[in-house]
Amino acid sequence: MFQDRRNDYDVTNRVQVSSPVIVRNAVRDIFGELYPSHAFDAVWIAFHDFERFFLGLEPDYHAVDTTYHDIQHTLDMTLALARLIAGHEITVQASDRLGAERASLAVITALFHDSGYLRHRRIDHDSISGAEFTLSHVSRSASFLSSYLPRIGLDDLVPVATQIVHFTGYEKNLNDIELDDPKDSIAGHLLGTADLIAQLADRCYLEKCRDRLFPEFILGGIAVEHAPDGTLVRYRSGLDLLAQTLKYYQHYARRRLENDFNRAYRYAEPFFEGIDPYMICIEKNLAHLGQILLTSDWGKLRRHPVCVVPDEAGEAKLMNLALERIRAMAEIPDGSHKTPGPGRPRPAIGF
Repeated sequence: MFQDRRNDYDVTNRVQVSSPVIVRNAVRDIFGELYPSHAFDAVWIAFHDFERFFLGLEPDYHAVDTTYHDIQHTLDMTLALARLIAGHEITVQASDRLGAERASLAVITALFHDSGYLRHRRIDHDSISGAEFTLSHVSRSASFLSSYLPRIGLDDLVPVATQIVHFTGYEKNLNDIELDDPKDSIAGHLLGTADLIAQLADRCYLEKCRDRLFPEFILGGIAVEHAPDGTLVRYRSGLDLLAQTLKYYQHYARRRLENDFNRAYRYAEPFFEGIDPYMICIEKNLAHLGQILLTSDWGKLRRHPVCVVPDEAGEAKLMNLALERIRAMAEIPDGSHKTPGPGRPRPAIGF
């Protein structure tokens, strides 16, 4: 299962997570067993609309152009969420189950949890890339959901969706997320967990951090930040970002998974009948990175992940935009160079 895994397949190497139709059918099958009497219509429509929005087929929006937060990431994360929901539902008492409506809303929220990266043709006309919205994309996703859900007849669920989507980011303190029903909080924990484990378990996670997340962080103002006391450099290159990834996992991601999300990742085990392929793949990725850091043999990062954005040259374009931004930041009006200041920690990797 793990040795021959293909780059655009899930952790079981059975579901092609670059295909909206295949992932939709996988989620439908999971929900069909969990909630046999509940219609799948709203989720089916959301999958259809997700594909249209991210492919740029909706007239008001540009296609997705963030190559780390691409179509595959969202589909991979949504599939992980459906599996965690299933693990939860078959483990807890009947009275503690999330139920079909709440589970469906969680999946729909997952499909659009990164919609904040999409550029609106009129409102965002001055932007050059969705990556520029990295620091605000979750709030933008909440705004998107508030206008999208009424479109598919889910007006009454807007207050919950616009809160639980914040479990996937760092813009709002998790203690400040306002939810009346504890089951909505559980849905949020599952959502945030799915977002993290799908990224960390991706077969090409390390290459994607180096080649795709770094340029997104440049354009999003995370890798380098201007401040009154000088220019703060957090990540000097994609390799520098990778060099700090183990620290990120230990100090931020692991704490979120274990504490903030109440170990919701454990629901993968009952779904997979005793094993957790997500955690296995995460451990493999981190162990591989640890060996690379010990030997400085960066040549071991040689996988070539699929880039699931409509523009075939999207990865090169994003990197070129990042390089242009770096050149612009390196110069001040009189032509001299700014002196990089010390980096400050930020829980950035995995936005």
